[in-house]
Amino acid sequence: MTMHALVVRDVMTKTPVTVSPDLGYKQIADLLIEFGVSAVPVVGGDRRVLGVVSEADLLHKVEYNGADVHAGLFERRRTRRAKEKATGETAAELMTSPAVTVPATATLTAAARLMEQHDVKRLPVVDDEGNLAGIVSRRDLLRRYLRTDEDIRGDVIDGVLLGVLWLDPVEVEVAVAGGHVTLTGKVDRRSTAQIAARLVRALDGVVGLTDELEWGFDDTTLQHRYTFDV
Repeated sequence: MTMHALVVRDVMTKTPVTVSPDLGYKQIADLLIEFGVSAVPVVGGDRRVLGVVSEADLLHKVEYNGADVHAGLFERRRTRRAKEKATGETAAELMTSPAVTVPATATLTAAARLMEQHDVKRLPVVDDEGNLAGIVSRRDLLRRYLRTDEDIRGDVIDGVLLGVLWLDPVEVEVAVAGGHVTLTGKVDRRSTAQIAARLVRALDGVVGLTDELEWGFDDTTLQHRYTFDV
């Protein structure tokens, strides 16, 4: 077993519901309800993501139903855009564009930050050519924490202790409960203990770490000096 840090393509939905730019309002609403999603990518014939239509985009029509949707000169840009969408009938007219997308190779942390920054619940995922590869939601990002304690312990022992640090697992005791890892035992150097702790914290599924490792020699205080003869 080797350590494997999850990226977006590992947790995304690979066959997302999409709509074409000319699909009508009612059909889009029906799709959102049928598949239980809050937004769908608008995709062109070349699989390029043109935008995203969300429940919020569709609700503008309800919000301004029967009201004057003429955009005033001094209205906020957001209000003007909402009124424009209220008159929209197709995905191209209703969508939010350009879409916020995330590369399939991005880390889950990067995807989560994008969602937080743009206040969205899901992101279209694109490949190296910029074509739609899938869609990732907030729920998908939580999958990294759904790994079993046994799997996490295996990654710590085989991936960190044996695979990276070449440590005898007998020297370090690894306990995992609810995703929380506890390391006990003794290693030769303090820097080794620090590296072990850093690598374990970065493993998928780890929610916390209790580091009780001891060391025989503190090599972190050494200062290396080099003298050159001129």
